[in-house]
Amino acid sequence: MDEELRSLTERLRQESHGSPGYERLLVTADQDELAEVLTAPGQPLWARELAAFRLGRAGDRRAFEALVLLLNHRDPPRCASAAHALARLGDPRTARAAAALATNELRVAYALHPVRLLVELRAPESVPALITTLERRLRPHDPYRRVALACVDGLGALGDARARRVLGEALAHPALAEAAVRALALIPRQERK
Repeated sequence: MDEELRSLTERLRQESHGSPGYERLLVTADQDELAEVLTAPGQPLWARELAAFRLGRAGDRRAFEALVLLLNHRDPPRCASAAHALARLGDPRTARAAAALATNELRVAYALHPVRLLVELRAPESVPALITTLERRLRPHDPYRRVALACVDGLGALGDARARRVLGEALAHPALAEAAVRALALIPRQERK
């Protein structure tokens, strides 16, 4: 059992109080049964999360909407497990959804995992969304330094020259300067002809 699945199962076992329903969802091989949990009324959040996670890791796109909702949840462990499953789902809508969540100023407090997911996906939407999110975090007294730092680190990992300007601006922010130096070093210099 990998670390992400182990962490999820331990957390959800506690939430479900070890109910028989939890054990059934954990071991079933029936993807239709898991998908039914996502649409059936009255299902507890732990059940929906477990079903969506398992379907997402199996590449079943019926999990997409539930996973996107969990990616934007106020509980960071739910966001992390959703991001993990979305990265493995293989749905072409994932990058666009993650970019929308990362750049939504009304939900910026929950943007950390969408930002990290964009870096992992390396999709065409990734760099523009991270640049936009980081630009907004460079305002004076912005309280979302973890999101800004994830953007800086992510832009360095992606190595796209379009990020040079915003990373240069990040150098002026003491909490981001060291990471910005590292990120800029990872972006290949364009040779002049």
